[in-house]
Amino acid sequence: MVIFMWNTLLELDGNILLWIQENVRNDFLTPIMTFITHLGDSGWFWIALAVVLLLRKKTRPVGFLTACSLLGSLLINNLLLKNLVARTRPYEVVAGLHRIIEAQVDLSFPSGHAGSSFAAAVVIFLMCPKKAGIPALVLAFLIMLSRLYVGVHYPTDVLAGMVTGTLIAVCVCRVYRKIQKNKKI
Repeated sequence: MVIFMWNTLLELDGNILLWIQENVRNDFLTPIMTFITHLGDSGWFWIALAVVLLLRKKTRPVGFLTACSLLGSLLINNLLLKNLVARTRPYEVVAGLHRIIEAQVDLSFPSGHAGSSFAAAVVIFLMCPKKAGIPALVLAFLIMLSRLYVGVHYPTDVLAGMVTGTLIAVCVCRVYRKIQKNKKI
């Protein structure tokens, strides 16, 4: 029963990617989604944002928490889970699926792009005014969707990255708030 459910999930994952390829990809969206997906490469955008936040005294705690969350995502998603699960990229397995960016050098599950994006964006959402937090979440969501659009991740990869990144960010913020609360006692 478990094997049947797993195979059904894998088939659904692949079919969603093929549907995106056939019904969503177009000449207008492709350069936009390619640009958005590259914002998440090696977490560079979120790392740069963390550095900018670290430069100002007022935003330094958020920059520190963002950096901690990104480090947590790197350790949990990219170093631990990717190697434990060892899932092959969809363009190598799903017949008829064509990637529209360069081949990726690491494994597929979970999406490091989604993980780092949500690890950073959720910290910003929880710790900053909503005028900064909401755009950060929107960008994280767009980066996550772009990974499906360009054909380098399964839907379950990006969902897992979103969940782990969010959980890491929430934990980092809770620990920080608890430390701050204990300092006031």
